[in-house]
This record gives sequence, C-alpha cells and structure tokens, in this order.
Amino acid sequence: MYSFSPKLRLYSIILIVLGLVLFGVGYFMNHNIDSVRIEHMMETVHAGGHNAPSNSSEMVGPQDHAAHLEHATLQVHNQPLAAIHLVAIFLFALSCCALFFYSMQTAAHAGWPIIILRVMEAIATYIPYGGLIILIIVGINITGHGHIFHWMDGSLTDPKSPNFDSILYEKKKFLNIPWYAVRTLIYVGGASFFAWKLKAMSKKVDQTKSKVDYQTYYKWNVGYIVFFGFASAAWAWDWLMSIDPHWYSTMYIWYAMVSAWVSAIAAIILICVYLKKKGALPQFNDNHLHDLGVFLFALSMLWTYTWFAQFMLYWYANIPEEVNYFFGRFEYYGATFLPMLILNFLLPLLILVSSSIKRNYKVMVISAIIVLAGHWMDFFNMVMPGTVGPYWKTPEVFLLCFGAMFFVLGLFIYVVMTRLSKEKLIPTGNPFLHESEIYEYPF
Repeated sequence: MYSFSPKLRLYSIILIVLGLVLFGVGYFMNHNIDSVRIEHMMETVHAGGHNAPSNSSEMVGPQDHAAHLEHATLQVHNQPLAAIHLVAIFLFALSCCALFFYSMQTAAHAGWPIIILRVMEAIATYIPYGGLIILIIVGINITGHGHIFHWMDGSLTDPKSPNFDSILYEKKKFLNIPWYAVRTLIYVGGASFFAWKLKAMSKKVDQTKSKVDYQTYYKWNVGYIVFFGFASAAWAWDWLMSIDPHWYSTMYIWYAMVSAWVSAIAAIILICVYLKKKGALPQFNDNHLHDLGVFLFALSMLWTYTWFAQFMLYWYANIPEEVNYFFGRFEYYGATFLPMLILNFLLPLLILVSSSIKRNYKVMVISAIIVLAGHWMDFFNMVMPGTVGPYWKTPEVFLLCFGAMFFVLGLFIYVVMTRLSKEKLIPTGNPFLHESEIYEYPF
C-alpha cells in the first residue's frame, strides 16, 4: 500500500491555493483593462507591421477601426477563460489517454504493464473532476458570459445580419449551442462512466480471480477503446478546432490526441518512478521503464509526423483561409510555436533513441518533464492564438496561465495520489501478473 506523503499532500494544496491566488490577481487585472489601453495595445501591434489575423473569422464583416477595436476588446477579455480552458482540456485529455493506454494494453493481452495498471487507473480518477471544470467553462460560453467560440454568436448565421458568415451558416448543423452542449455531456459523462466501471471491474477481478469476470472486464476495455476513438476525435473538433471555425484539418484529431497521449505516458513514468523511489512499487524495474520509454519516444515521433504533415499540406495548398491559421502563429507566437519542436521532437529524438538510456531513471524523469512542458506549450498554441490573438505578452496572461496551471496541476496531484493511497497497487487477480513480474526486455 502507498501512503500519501504529508509533504506531497501539502505541496498539492499549496499549488491549488497559489493557483487560485495568481488566477484571481490576473482576473482582477484583466477586468480593469479599459478601452484606452486596449486601443493602445491594438495600435502597437499594427504599428509593428503585424496585420495577419489570428483567427480567420476576423476577415468576415466590417473591417473599420471600430470593428477591429471591438474584436480586440473581446480577445483581451478572453484571457481568463482561455487560460483555464487550455489547461483543463490538456489534463482531461491526458487522463482519458491514460485510460485508453490502459484499455489498449488489456485488449492486447499485454503482460509487461500489469504492475502499473493501478497507476493508469489512478490517473483516470481525475476524469470526472477535469470534466466538471470543462462543463463549467461550457456553461460560461453558452450563456454568453465567455467568447472563446466565435461561432456561438447567433448573428453570424442570420442571413439578414450585416455580420452574416456564409461558412458558419453551412456548419451550423454541427456547430450549434444545443448540440455542442449535448456532445460535451456525452464526452464527460461517458469517460467518467468508463473510468468508474473499469476500476470497479478490475477490483472485482482481484477479489474473485474469476476468468468469467476477467472476460467481462476485457469487453469493457474494448468498449472504452471504441468510445474513446469517437469521443477524442469529436472533442478535438469541438473544444479546440472550432476556436477558429473557418479552419479545418483532417490531421487535427490525430495531432491533438497524440499530444495528449504522449503526455499521459510522461505522467505515468513520473508517477511510477516516484512510487518506486518511495518503496511502494518495488516490482517496477528498468525493463518496465524501458518499455514506457519506447512509447514516449515513438509517440513523440508520431506527434512530429502529424505536426509536419498538417503544416506541409496547408503550405503546399496555400489556400488563404487555411494558411492564415499558421500565419497568425508565426507572426504573433514565434516565441512558442516553432521552439516547441525542440521540446517535443528534437530533445526526445536525441535523448531517447538509445535503448540503454531508456533504463536510466534520472534521464527518463527529465525527459518526461520536458515532454509535459512541451505539450502544454502545444496546447497553448492550439488555444491562445484564436482566443486572445496577439494580446498575450502581458502580465495578466502570465498570471492567468500559471495560476490556472498550478490550480489544475495541484488538483490533479491531490486526486491521483489520494486514489493510489486507497488501493492495492498490484492487481493480484490479473492472469498476466506473473508475466509482468518476471518481464525482461531481451535487448
């Protein structure tokens, strides 16, 4: 049994409180930004020769000074909601991907990861908490108190409105508030249900050691794989890609999912090494670490492939409403957009290509932290350009982003480690447990 360290518990609570304080200060500062400062910020951006729209919807409707100022005002006041949206989606998707990895290993009858199944279950315990935060964000948006999603403005799909947007009009059968809310409930409710059901079935298998119960457990894992396959694609459309509703990419659902999946592997590595260090999971050894490292390396390369393939296709086609997605990021987010390739591709490639290095605990921990930081930056680049535009290099944004990150990270640590302290870390009823205990990578 693992005992939740009082020191770690205190650190998680400190993170939660610190995050709330920083976010509160940032929100107060953002709320007090007046129109004079916003106009000055807008003029500063344009004076620097930056004219590329950060959201393709900016190219629709009036293009005068008043319209630009109205849009800039919405972008500046989007900062608090965008900051919490990005980290909420990131950790919710990470938790769902950890459960997907869990189900995938079970469906494949893989023996090596059995002793770390409880770690994946514990990460999945965060799903309903992260889902609740997302539901609150959705409620704020659909009631008109938030403006992250441009398409929620009803005047844009009204043919009689001067702001009529023909592209959104064609997409309104999918992008409409009632259907969006229902889909979000399905994603959050479905993932929360599977997290509870798989944990309950795993516990039952431990108690009964019945092959019949294990077969039922196996089928529920396959069911989650099917659910995740559809849900992860659809929530990437809803929560991320629809931020810029004119833009569409067939690669995006894979790109967003793999970013969360490799982050989940990094989180699993950190937790397993921590438990090993505390003596709570002595069965975890360098062979298991090596295989997790293989997945960390492979998924980092897969993410790079999807990133490049998506970018290459739009660069080659050079269609204005599509390449605009990248122009806005090159022009306003040069400090984060391309440099994240160093964290997400170059460093994993240089560090993890060696088989022997994947057995080094310190190197793997450092690599996992690098990957998590890099993919948080990736989600930052997915969310912020289309919501706050060029107005992100301000003290308010840094306070809001770090406040949101500390709060959700502290909550994640508290929930996951609390769950680990309440369960047996070894699934004794799993028929492949012995294979995992004696597992040795042959090379």
